[in-house]
Amino acid sequence: MTKSRELWLVAVVGAAACGGRAATTGEPGAPLPGLGPAELARFQAGAELFNRVFSPAEGLGPAFNENQCSACHTSPASGGVGGERVLKASRFDPRTGCNQLVDAGGENVRRQLTPHARALGLGREAPPPGAQTGRFTAPALFGLGLVDAVPDATLLAEQDAEHADHDGTSGRVGRTADGRVGRFGRKADVATLAEFTATALRFEMGLTTSRYPRDAVQGQRVPPHADEAPDPEVADSVVARLTDFVRFLAPPGRLPPRTGQAAAIAARGERQFAQIGCAACHVPALTTGPSPVAALDRRPVALYSDLLLHDLGPALADVCGPGATPSELRTAPLMGLR
Repeated sequence: MTKSRELWLVAVVGAAACGGRAATTGEPGAPLPGLGPAELARFQAGAELFNRVFSPAEGLGPAFNENQCSACHTSPASGGVGGERVLKASRFDPRTGCNQLVDAGGENVRRQLTPHARALGLGREAPPPGAQTGRFTAPALFGLGLVDAVPDATLLAEQDAEHADHDGTSGRVGRTADGRVGRFGRKADVATLAEFTATALRFEMGLTTSRYPRDAVQGQRVPPHADEAPDPEVADSVVARLTDFVRFLAPPGRLPPRTGQAAAIAARGERQFAQIGCAACHVPALTTGPSPVAALDRRPVALYSDLLLHDLGPALADVCGPGATPSELRTAPLMGLR
């Protein structure tokens, strides 16, 4: 970590402690503190949709992993982590880049088919021959609205692909398929929270939206009328409410030390975290930009991530992304880690 970054972090923490714009945290599953009545109403409407069970008659499938968002994001509260592991597949060629198998149904290899799809002869999805694969658990969604509000310029300023600061690490921004700055996903290949939501609906639940208006099943032609609902199956207003729920989820705060000895141990660990270089990638705090939502407006986010891609070597290589090789992964946020 550079000296200037250390001073910047001290300034952020000091401003919060002295009555400046404080970081907003809450219990897992709770809304951000400081939301207005209209924003709380949007959060609650989104929460109901997040926990709703979708049926094939509403467009679920033909291939899907689960029939409700909260089935994968459940612990310790709605919006949290999941225990089930999702299988993904892709192909990577150093000359041509990443093939996320969009024409074959996408990188997600889903576990289930609707009864109607099975009756039409569709088989279970499987990775295509020669594809790299990986299994992943669903991430916690707490605090992602704050992540969404961090300006692209901040991430571009954080990157150090040429080792300019000589701290032993290098990172670069992830990119979407159309070249925008990415921040969500293990490959930092999703730019906005709205896209993150629509992607999950389409590739985890088989629910089409205006962004992803067509169904596909891995490696198989989808027969006409394999789905029982016309496309797009989910209205933009539903996507917006689901996005609101995730946007307004509070990040969990740090557990307060129960004794003076515990506080001293935590302080020593925090110093060592910076001294041995962890904080070079797991940046303790970023700051959101201006926002019409007061709870998201210029707030420090104790993310413990630079949201950049780092090459972790062949032992950890799995699938690729539009701007990421198989061995490049976004720095995992440590915010709320228990």
